[in-house]
Amino acid sequence: MTMSNPFFNEKRMNEDAEGWAAPATTTSSAAVVAGRPQGFPAPTGTPVTDGPISTWKPAMTVNGVITASAVLFVLLLSTATWGWMSTTVVDDQVSFPPLAMVGIIVGFAAVMVAYFKPTLAKFFGPIYALAYGYAVGAISKAYETLQDGIVLQAAGATIAVFFVMLVMYRTGIIKVTPGYRKTVFAATAGIMVLYLVSFVLNLFGSGIPFINSPSLFGIGFSVVVCAIAASNLALDFDLIERGAADKMSKDYEWVAALGLVVTLVWLYLEILRLLSKLNRS
Repeated sequence: MTMSNPFFNEKRMNEDAEGWAAPATTTSSAAVVAGRPQGFPAPTGTPVTDGPISTWKPAMTVNGVITASAVLFVLLLSTATWGWMSTTVVDDQVSFPPLAMVGIIVGFAAVMVAYFKPTLAKFFGPIYALAYGYAVGAISKAYETLQDGIVLQAAGATIAVFFVMLVMYRTGIIKVTPGYRKTVFAATAGIMVLYLVSFVLNLFGSGIPFINSPSLFGIGFSVVVCAIAASNLALDFDLIERGAADKMSKDYEWVAALGLVVTLVWLYLEILRLLSKLNRS
C-alpha cells in the first residue's frame, strides 16, 4: 500500500498559521522601573524602563526544512537498507518479512498522528521514516529480484521528476492557484481512498486488479497516479516557501519536511510500480 501526502492543503495550513504555528516574532512593551519590583509606584518624573519585553522565537526557514528533510531521509535510508537485507530470496522466490507490514501500519499511523497533532511532527516524522523505510527497502528488494536494475531506474526517475518540478515551479511554468490546489487535493484524496479499499480487500484475498495489472489500462492508471504524485510536489514547494515568508513557527519545518518526504516516497513507489508494469507488458 502506498501512501499519499495528507499535509499540504490550503485549509490545514491556514488553520496552523492562525494557531500553534502563528508567526513567531512578536514584541510587547511593558514599562518596568529599573531596580524596582513590578507593581510598586515609580518615583515622580519620567519613569526609567528596561525597554520592551521580547517574546521572539525562531521562525521557519527553507534551509530548516531542507535540514529536517535530510534527517528524515537518512533515517529512512538506514532502515530501508535493513529491510532490503532482511528480504530473502530462495530460487527466485521472495520471502517478504512480516515486519515490513508492521512498518507500513506504524508509518501510516505516525503520519496520521502528525496530521491531527502537527506540533508532534518532529517526533512522529522520524518514527514514520524509520518504520516506513523498512517497508520501502523490502518492497524495493522484491521488485529488484524480479526485474534487475529497476530500483536504480526508479530512484533516478524520482530524482529527475523532483528537479523538473522544482524548476517548473521556480520559473512559473507551474502556478499553484486555488484551482490547482483543489484539483490536486481531490485527485490525491481519491487515490488514497482507492488504495485503502484495495488494501482492505487484499486482506481478504481479493483486490483491485488494474492497480498492479500490466494491461494498457493498468499502465495508464499508473501514469496518472505518477502525475498526481508529481503535482503534489508543487504544493509542497509552494507552502514551504509561503510558510518561510510568513515566518511561521520553526517547529513547522518538521511538518513541511514530513509532507515532502511522504510525497517523494509515494512518487518513488508509483514509479517503481509503473516501470514494473512496462517491463511485463
